[in-house]
Amino acid sequence: MSDEEIKTLNRPQAARTAPLGSPGTPATTQPAWLGPVLIVGIVLAALNLRPAITSLGALFEETREGLGMSGTVAGLITSVPALCFAVFGVTAPRLSRRFGPAAVVCAGMAAVAAGLLIRPFATNAAGFLAASALSLAGIALTNVLLPVIVKRWFPDRVGTMTGLYSMALAAGTSLAAAATVPLTSALGGSWRTGLLIWAVLAVAAVLPWLPIAAAGRREKAAAPSGVRPDAGPRIVRSRTAWALACYFGLQATGAYVTMGWLPQIFRDAGVSASTAGVLLAVTMVMGVPLAFVIPGLAGRMRNQGAIAATLGLFGFLGYAGLYFAPAAGAWAWALLLGVSNCAFPLVITLIGLRAKSPAGVVKLSAFAQSVGYLISIPGPLVIGTLYQHTDGWDLPLALMAGLLIPQIALGVLAGRDRTIEDECGMRD
Repeated sequence: MSDEEIKTLNRPQAARTAPLGSPGTPATTQPAWLGPVLIVGIVLAALNLRPAITSLGALFEETREGLGMSGTVAGLITSVPALCFAVFGVTAPRLSRRFGPAAVVCAGMAAVAAGLLIRPFATNAAGFLAASALSLAGIALTNVLLPVIVKRWFPDRVGTMTGLYSMALAAGTSLAAAATVPLTSALGGSWRTGLLIWAVLAVAAVLPWLPIAAAGRREKAAAPSGVRPDAGPRIVRSRTAWALACYFGLQATGAYVTMGWLPQIFRDAGVSASTAGVLLAVTMVMGVPLAFVIPGLAGRMRNQGAIAATLGLFGFLGYAGLYFAPAAGAWAWALLLGVSNCAFPLVITLIGLRAKSPAGVVKLSAFAQSVGYLISIPGPLVIGTLYQHTDGWDLPLALMAGLLIPQIALGVLAGRDRTIEDECGMRD
């Protein structure tokens, strides 16, 4: 970012006029420290949205053996993240209206930290699952409300700020996946220590949100008692909201299948286990720079359907390559799928662009992510079942390529220049 852009971000438009409390309270001037602290808080929160999952993936075998998990329980734990994101994400709009989005994000980060601190000390699978669910609940709330924070306090920099936190999210995902095993070895080899180290990052993320949440409480206390928070549009009446939710679900399906099965696809093609792991890392790392570029580009366009179509085309090429020559072009296919998986920062940007009001962004974010994650749950399980029963990857890869057709169509619909408030007949 240029120096001028950084100065602009440090002086968010909404920080001068918009309240920190619930939507609908009167506008007042906010303190000068708010902009810089918000930027730090957003980045740290985004860094913590995936390490709880990817750090466990890196040590899953050791954790499963250490806690004596059955195969069924182990399978349940791998399905819990998407389920928690869907279930707890639905509660975000109500909590945001009651306490304000900043306070809920602060509580969400505290829940992430608490869960990560508790679960390494669990003595059985049930305790481990409960602690993991606590962290995932906090992640779910933050998932939904970060687009709201961006829209509300940086309304003229939605693309740039979404890119910043999407890049931080991708970096946190890749860092936890790549560094957990080496750090565990360096610290004595215990899986409990390897999981515990990520609690440090989560605790750090709580700190900047404490003063932001406190300012929000003061703002809320100063608001007239007769002012009621805006409940936002009736989201289920919006075609754009449904298109965005289904697009979110299909892109999440592709991402989870890639993270869960791509190394096995390469290994079955004759690629060594170590190289297959590096190829997955390459796919994930692609999301770091592109997660910043794509939202910025989308924010400058009136219609983002072309970006959705382009990302889908990269996915087609990647799956076709895996189908016809998985080993020969392994590096190219890993890169292509890495680009395709950057549909996530696009859909997060669209959430901020397809709603006018903070209340609308809250409801759209919760709806799109909750419905989307529910749609994504069966994907990795179906792919695994097809692989097991067909003893190969031809049919699973054909299915994944086929799902890109509705994904592109939905992305084009969600990318149209319209808002959910307009579709629901709400006036400015």
